[in-house]
Amino acid sequence: MTPNPTESLIQLDTSSLVDKVEANLVKLLVERKLRVGDIIPTELDLSRSLGVSRTVVREALLRLRMMGLIDTKKKKGSVITSPDIFGIMSKSMNPHILDQDTLREIFELRLVLEIGMADLLFQRITPKDIEELKEIVKTEPDTAKDHIFHIDHEIIFHGKLYEIAGNETLKRFQKMLLPIFDYVHNSGLLKKPAQIQKFVSHKGLIDILENGSPELFRNGMRNHLENHFLRIFS
Repeated sequence: MTPNPTESLIQLDTSSLVDKVEANLVKLLVERKLRVGDIIPTELDLSRSLGVSRTVVREALLRLRMMGLIDTKKKKGSVITSPDIFGIMSKSMNPHILDQDTLREIFELRLVLEIGMADLLFQRITPKDIEELKEIVKTEPDTAKDHIFHIDHEIIFHGKLYEIAGNETLKRFQKMLLPIFDYVHNSGLLKKPAQIQKFVSHKGLIDILENGSPELFRNGMRNHLENHFLRIFS
């Protein structure tokens, strides 16, 4: 049976229309100043407001639901929700499906986060946190091969720092970045680690947290990560 070219054109136009309606829906919800928990208009009301069929509106709403922007509640209808952005991102944060440029940039991103969290740490750290950090590093060597700690040491120590920072979003982001950081470190994507003579260990970072300042910690963390930076820029 010969395909009907008109049908193909209609399908293409419908797909394009759904894309436009999806964007217009978000714009409409913003213009009406709807917030998380607010009920959105019905499909019929939306189809009238946007001048399209309910079928198109329904498909656009389905996309928003898949993105976590809306949800359906019993006896209430569809409501605005706060999307789980990391739940969405985590599905694509697989090092085996990301290109090399993206992997390298994510590697760099984690380094920047580690240095930038100093002020949060000094505002929120407690004596109990200091003792827990000291307990974590008891089993660590003072230095490691090529001045890069084992991934298990990194996860435990730096994970504790993110916990102390008290920012749940930052903590979840770190958990997503660590597997990629480990993959890039071991994949050969970066050049061979450079040998450096001096660096700040985890124990040194704890000493700064206990007796220093945010500025000293930023410098100390930068030094602690020096070998990673050398691998990026060499």
